[in-house]
Amino acid sequence: MIRVNKGFLDYVTTLKNADKHSAITEQEAGVGKKIVTEKTTVFSVYVVKEGLAKCYLTEDTGNDFIQEFFGAGEVFGELEMFTQDFSFCTIEALTPIKYYKIPKKVFLALIENDAKFNSLVLRLMASKIRYTALRHSYHQSHALEVNLKRLLKEFPDLLQKISKKDIANYLGVTLRSLNRAIKILG
Repeated sequence: MIRVNKGFLDYVTTLKNADKHSAITEQEAGVGKKIVTEKTTVFSVYVVKEGLAKCYLTEDTGNDFIQEFFGAGEVFGELEMFTQDFSFCTIEALTPIKYYKIPKKVFLALIENDAKFNSLVLRLMASKIRYTALRHSYHQSHALEVNLKRLLKEFPDLLQKISKKDIANYLGVTLRSLNRAIKILG
């Protein structure tokens, strides 16, 4: 649920500290700040250094669907670098966050010239695909209470870190259904 990628973060931190990669900048965002907005051009790739962000898209019904939560080392904007398309999600800070911003030109040069960076990006993209497939399969084939119980087992302080509304949006249910499931689990 809260995805992290320490290996990628460590490597980007090393690159950031190298003189030749001064174009990689560190930035901050406060709670509620949208770092990337759905249906806009993305000019950089972002790596969460610390904090928590949510990745969501707004459906035509006006409801938000949360794809995932990003913790330290998670990356966003990389898909848009390859597809040359608009962002399909909004990335919003849930807590104050620090992140690295890698301009498109630098990211693409690293992909082309840095075998380790390239390998790490391929792994993180494969991991995202695998995680999404497993998550959707599990959520489709199990009752809400089972899904919630599993999340609370994996993240005991989930209800303290993430709002009930965001958890409901992540699970694809109404807030009322989530509250009922929480009450059942007691």
